[in-house]
Amino acid sequence: MSITILGIESSCDDTSAAVIRDEVMLSNVIASQAVHEAYGGVVPELASRAHQQNIIPVVSEALKRAGVTPEDLSAVAFTRGPGLMGSLLVGTSFAKGFTTALNIPLVDVNHLQAHVMAHFIKRSPDDNTQPSFPFLCLLVSGGNSQIIKVESYNEMTVIGQTIDDAAGEAFDKCAKVMGLPYPGGPVVDRLAKEGNPKAFVLSKPHIPGFDYSCLLYTSDAADEL
Repeated sequence: MSITILGIESSCDDTSAAVIRDEVMLSNVIASQAVHEAYGGVVPELASRAHQQNIIPVVSEALKRAGVTPEDLSAVAFTRGPGLMGSLLVGTSFAKGFTTALNIPLVDVNHLQAHVMAHFIKRSPDDNTQPSFPFLCLLVSGGNSQIIKVESYNEMTVIGQTIDDAAGEAFDKCAKVMGLPYPGGPVVDRLAKEGNPKAFVLSKPHIPGFDYSCLLYTSDAADEL
């Protein structure tokens, strides 16, 4: 018997929904929020309001693209955290109401574990590119930067992480200081590819273990510029 799951993600400023059947992704819909561009960063209150506007159209489109109806779903998975409280509440409230109406299971998912487990999503039934256990995962996102040892689906250990900002946060902060548009990450990445990687000698922090600093490297580069 096939298992069809609707996934809902609303931890920050993107409203996302995807449908997976037997590990194969059938659809993936993302609604971004342009309202934050004027402020140079994500405004939590505006983000939660935008999620309320986007959640129903995004879920509807995800089901449509997947060719399934709500009655075809076996369960609904949603992001319980970490993330922005107001944004998380929108996704959580919708998921609870949706599953209650359909009388199907509701599964809460840790945002960071979901990043790691995304490696096991298949693009097609014959997709066999998934990693084997154990493996090291470098998790780099807008709000988190960690080195994780993954022993199994439910057994993970953080062996290193940023001691200050996450990579995405550091990029956005430095981009704002340099007067670059938001989001700063893609702009900094594009400019970096056009530059000389040996133009500046950046300091190397002495941090024990596998921890590291994202803010130190990017702030030094911004100071040089």
